[in-house]
Amino acid sequence: MASGVAWRLHKGGFKILLTEIERPIAVRRKVSFCEAVYDGQTVVEDVEAILVKTLDDVYMAWDNKKIPLLVDPQCESRLSIKPDVLVDAILAKKNTGTHLDDAPLVIALGPGFEAGKDAHFVVETNRGHNLGRLLTGGSAEPNTGEPGSIQGITTDRVLRAPAEGPWQNNLDIGDSVKRQDTVGFVNGATVKAQIDGVIRGLIRPDIIVTKGLKIGDIDPRGKKGFCFTISEKARAIGGAVLEGILRSYGD
Repeated sequence: MASGVAWRLHKGGFKILLTEIERPIAVRRKVSFCEAVYDGQTVVEDVEAILVKTLDDVYMAWDNKKIPLLVDPQCESRLSIKPDVLVDAILAKKNTGTHLDDAPLVIALGPGFEAGKDAHFVVETNRGHNLGRLLTGGSAEPNTGEPGSIQGITTDRVLRAPAEGPWQNNLDIGDSVKRQDTVGFVNGATVKAQIDGVIRGLIRPDIIVTKGLKIGDIDPRGKKGFCFTISEKARAIGGAVLEGILRSYGD
């Protein structure tokens, strides 16, 4: 979701700084700017993000029309950058430390935040009628613990680690699968597809996972192009963040 928001704001002409943890785990890697942590740079729909080390590098990336990404788990860079807007897109289902006074405008995504208390705006991230709604009071819908429905399929479209250990994949993002095809292994335990479709997301190989961790996503629609483009959900959430900025700064 964070990459979808960053992409939309970048396309809208805003200067974006992404902060990340040291070893991010992304399922939808082909549309996640966090991959720059490992590869030094990555491109999502013609927008390039580059890994930066210093604040001088941040300004240089902006001058080159790129999105800088800084490993900064506590977002300490905000104290020097002094952003006009801070977006909490961690999606931890709880507030991990964001405060209303972190920036003149603070926008938080998903459950765990109260608009007016933790952030100025909260964006609804749950699929359904209210997806992308900008909340000026109250909280987003609580975490259901169940993946969103795609063509009526929820839990079965998600791949989870059957054991603890290193992840190794047989197949890759964009590959077509049939039910019971082997997608990969965790410490010798097989990970099989539960539905027919196309692999929309897989975490990087050699990542050490815990049992039950989400490691992949199969799209039953079977459209390979969806694996390499931002989802409708992320675009809707990005639009809500843009709305919040324009409400606050549009005049």
